[in-house]
Amino acid sequence: MREVDVLGVRVEMPSNQPIVLLRETSGERYVPIWIGAVEATAIAFAQQGVVPPRPLTHDLMKDLLEATGTELSEVRITAVKDGVFFATLVLASGVEISARPSDSIALALRTGATIMCAEEVLAEAGIAAPAEEEDEVEAFREFLDHVSADDFGPEES
Repeated sequence: MREVDVLGVRVEMPSNQPIVLLRETSGERYVPIWIGAVEATAIAFAQQGVVPPRPLTHDLMKDLLEATGTELSEVRITAVKDGVFFATLVLASGVEISARPSDSIALALRTGATIMCAEEVLAEAGIAAPAEEEDEVEAFREFLDHVSADDFGPEES
């Protein structure tokens, strides 16, 4: 397992499909994961520190963990099969819960949990960005600095 950071979310064109982009913290690989609009909004809200007037699902999950004295130790992106990514929530008690990566990432950003990615996932889905491609990565980061959660559509209630 390798630790990854969440660079942000964006909308892939022309499909209008949101993606979350993860980056290996001690390497040069990036992992794009296509996600739903609601999850993209949840991730963007967490990254921007937006507190909605009513808790979103991931805020509720965080509140449930806190209310029961349960800590989310880490999120693991464990596998990718036929283009579908799989994740596991790892609680401090050792309990592991299967989850979608998008929900897991949104919860990790709210709780401060570490996000880990299996070496097999990085090998299969990771995209290496050598130094000469850093300009493109910097342009993506600049895009992320200016994107708003509203760009991903309205939140469903």
